[in-house]
Amino acid sequence: MGLELYLDLLSQPCRALYIFARSNNIPFEFKKVQLSKGQHKTEEFRKVNMLMKVPALKDGSFTLAESIAILLYLVQKFKTPDHWYPSDLQKRARVDEYLSWQHANIRAKGSKLFLTKVKLLCIKNEVL
Repeated sequence: MGLELYLDLLSQPCRALYIFARSNNIPFEFKKVQLSKGQHKTEEFRKVNMLMKVPALKDGSFTLAESIAILLYLVQKFKTPDHWYPSDLQKRARVDEYLSWQHANIRAKGSKLFLTKVKLLCIKNEVL
């Protein structure tokens, strides 16, 4: 059984992993999980990711959640070029610093803004 990536390509972290894996010729089976249909809330998906979120990775019997953790797993397992995740400790620390910052700041706040706008559009369309 090979590497499986459970993704909804409407999700930015999922797209990032998909593009990264394809750009590095990482062999994987794409498992489409449609968040809009609640496919991430099924008992079958819970076996892959008990947090019931995408992205998720399954590599044999090993499962992993969270986009940054999955990215780092892929980098190390498939020995991707150094420009993705440098072997130099200080350069790698800068990448880690940015990954942590963007996830807590840009990603979190951007998602909140996006979801608020989508909800407002849905409410507005229901009123019409």
